[in-house]
Amino acid sequence: MSYRMLLTIVVCLASLNGAVCGGQPAEKPNVVFILADDLGFNQIGVYGDTPIKTPHLDSLARSGIRFTQAYAGNTVCSPSRVSLFTGRDGRLMENNSNTVQLKEIDVTIADVLKHAGYDTALFGKYSIGSQMGVTDPLAMGFDTWYGMYSILEGHRQYPPFLWKDGRKLRIESNEGGNQGAYAQELFTKQAVEYIGQDRKNPFFVLLAFSSPHAELAVPKKYSAPYEATFAPRPYLGMSTGTPSDKYAWYYPTPVPNPDATLAGMVTALDDYVGQIVAVIQAKGIAEKTLIFFTSDNGPHDEGGGDPKFFRASQPYKGMKRDVYDGGIHVPMIVSWPGTISKPRVDDTPWAFADVLPTLAELADVSLNQVPRVKTNGVSIAGLLRNEPSSIPDRTLYWEFGKQAGDPNSGIIGEVYQAARRGSWKAVRYGLDAPVELYDLERDPRESQDLKEKRPEIHQEFVDLFTTYQD
Repeated sequence: MSYRMLLTIVVCLASLNGAVCGGQPAEKPNVVFILADDLGFNQIGVYGDTPIKTPHLDSLARSGIRFTQAYAGNTVCSPSRVSLFTGRDGRLMENNSNTVQLKEIDVTIADVLKHAGYDTALFGKYSIGSQMGVTDPLAMGFDTWYGMYSILEGHRQYPPFLWKDGRKLRIESNEGGNQGAYAQELFTKQAVEYIGQDRKNPFFVLLAFSSPHAELAVPKKYSAPYEATFAPRPYLGMSTGTPSDKYAWYYPTPVPNPDATLAGMVTALDDYVGQIVAVIQAKGIAEKTLIFFTSDNGPHDEGGGDPKFFRASQPYKGMKRDVYDGGIHVPMIVSWPGTISKPRVDDTPWAFADVLPTLAELADVSLNQVPRVKTNGVSIAGLLRNEPSSIPDRTLYWEFGKQAGDPNSGIIGEVYQAARRGSWKAVRYGLDAPVELYDLERDPRESQDLKEKRPEIHQEFVDLFTTYQD
């Protein structure tokens, strides 16, 4: 018997909150957490002025809660996902670069929900496990796993292999450079089949798409409607024998119309979200199923992607790898028809570190009784009601170890920091750089540095950054 399994049994027996492992009261919600990859704040119709069509997401937002001040865990993939999985922000993470991985002793959302008897499943991109059998999804609390394991696997929209419950699966229709099976469609199919099954326990599904992250590729039916809208601006990749940009080694395949392709990728995700909602409704479990939709960080400029063309971060400044809001301020849609029957827009600031304590509260799990759990997030369960209760004021914090040269070099070149308290936000691009101060309520674009006008607030952030810079 593994140490992790033994701990689960001990906590179940010791639990004083009334939960019984293996079978839960009906009021514990099913949870579907859908995570896009590099989707910008303004790339969903209901969030702004994008030309990209997202009718299913727009409908989900209009019938639930559209959060306008939600934040990812970081400005790049891996530390953002570790923050989500573990409930920690940059202050509790030893590594805030894209090389970070889960450790064997880490406790994840899936681990926590297992203490409440949930069935747990991960479909899609993982990228934060360093050793199969030790930190792969099955070893970190998930009963079912289908998708991509390493971070570089996530760079392929038509992968030649995927993983299912620890076994490597050939995708023969994608071998030899063929494009027979689109990864996001495969993830969705598996998730739909899983949700459609009969089960006694509530379930937690993490559907982690690897799109619209580059490489830019999508089935033609999704990109074709945009080809007449966007003039071709070809991405050359490595087709000339010379890298067309700094990411060409990772994305060597040319793309004739990258704008139409990226727009099609987002519309495809919207279609897949619609399929998830449809199976939940067909199963008759919509009233008791909580759905989150968000992105792991801001939009990219890789493989032909052009966030400026789409105004993908608007109204915010920056993009992926920035700690200005454009890199970390993400869409966040929450639907829970049985509990949230009055649609609304909510401007409460919160971040990925808050998800674990939120789901623990909703599942009636006391984190005091979960060994080794370590989170500095707070529960926002009170916001997920028709009559929301406010959460305490606190400081949100981000730290990004930017790698030198190649974005996957493994060598930290600069450390960026950001923090938000109320409407005040501070950023520092390098440990020797000045700390900038902005009032997001009046200046969401972070264009007017107020450090000279508000020295007392500025000093508070300087002290905070100094405390955590090591």
